[in-house]
Amino acid sequence: MNYLPPLFSSRLSRLVRSAISRSLGSCALGATTVMAGLASQAAADTSVWLASSGDSHVYLGGTVHLLRPTDYPLPEEFEEAYENSDTLVFETDISAMNDPSVQMRLLGEVTYTDSRTLRSVLSDDAYSALSNYLETVGLPMMMLEKMKPGMVVSTLQVLEFQKLGFTPQGVDMHFNTRAVGEDKAIQGLESLDQQISFLAGMGEGNESEFVLMSLEEMEQLETGIEDMISAWREGDNDRLAELFINDMRAETPELYQSLLVERNNNWMPAIEQMFSEEGTEFVLVGAAHLVGEHGLISLLEANGYQVRQL
Repeated sequence: MNYLPPLFSSRLSRLVRSAISRSLGSCALGATTVMAGLASQAAADTSVWLASSGDSHVYLGGTVHLLRPTDYPLPEEFEEAYENSDTLVFETDISAMNDPSVQMRLLGEVTYTDSRTLRSVLSDDAYSALSNYLETVGLPMMMLEKMKPGMVVSTLQVLEFQKLGFTPQGVDMHFNTRAVGEDKAIQGLESLDQQISFLAGMGEGNESEFVLMSLEEMEQLETGIEDMISAWREGDNDRLAELFINDMRAETPELYQSLLVERNNNWMPAIEQMFSEEGTEFVLVGAAHLVGEHGLISLLEANGYQVRQL
């Protein structure tokens, strides 16, 4: 395989490693990969729900995978759910994300190893727009030429969020670190291989539309970031859908299906099984997975579970 790291500047290498750590287990609420009829709840205090079936309960928390130090402490409902749960359930194995062997596996999958390049898979407009953007941030196009669009977008998202003071210490990493230190049980809804496969294929078949939409959202990030964080903290479902779901569903329906709909449907059997198990789980997934017509909250309600927003 033709791995890219030997060609990278040290700056780009750091960005790619950060993007890999962010990308595994963080496929929502961050530029393109964040958040339609909605679940029936009005805006409440925060993005935490309690689903019940008789005396059995499962907490669900909508997460943001990158946060600023000033975004802490988290809303108290997150702490309540954490303290009342016996097991934390993330999208995937977060602790493995910094394993160098996992990062190299991912890098091999998100790199073109045949004759394809960004020049060959993108339209002239998309390639030109990406080249212009890279010039503004000081990254030569040739260093990204063999990366697949999903990895390119994730890398650039990390760059933009870092410029705004965000770090990988988001909700997921925060609670994973605590759970490991306190010896609380941890599970994942997807395997690392599933996450790697998803990122490698993100935007495939619609590469140009995916890149153009991502660049447009990144241009709006600085002006919209406070609105985004406020909507998440307040559990404002309507605003979250407006910010993240509606455009994705309209402009890149294939991405919407693969990023949210299919994965939510795949997770539902595991989540429903939790109601028949001992103890209480706290499911922590990107906030976009919870809201909307095809979100986990609506799916649980449709299957007869009682769901209330905390």
